[in-house]
Amino acid sequence: MQEANDFLKKTGIYYLATIDGTQPRVRPFGTINIFEGKLYIQAGKKKDVAKQIEANPKVELSAYDGESWIRIAATLIEDNRAEAQASMLEAYPNLRGMYAVNDGNCVVYYLKDACARFYTFGGEPRVINF
Repeated sequence: MQEANDFLKKTGIYYLATIDGTQPRVRPFGTINIFEGKLYIQAGKKKDVAKQIEANPKVELSAYDGESWIRIAATLIEDNRAEAQASMLEAYPNLRGMYAVNDGNCVVYYLKDACARFYTFGGEPRVINF
């Protein structure tokens, strides 16, 4: 899990894929944080992405660092505790202009049953489950 976290932080931007009915949706994300031994992301509860996650919490994250890439398949679990939201906002203070703990819009999710695959051109993928 730490290696997946470090890779995503290094790239700065990763892409999150969700399902909207029968249509895949992909968008850039930048929040990733380890809290209480789980890997978390953050979104705005009022955004379409949160509605898509609520309807189908199975997602995939992907990022590329110029030489290798990662794909993480997981189920997102909402954690509505103030401590989880505060941890994310501490890790990303620039979000404080848009979100606050328990503001009804800041939502954090942890990755459950995650399978991270690390790829390089010409090599076999390396798999880490967490």
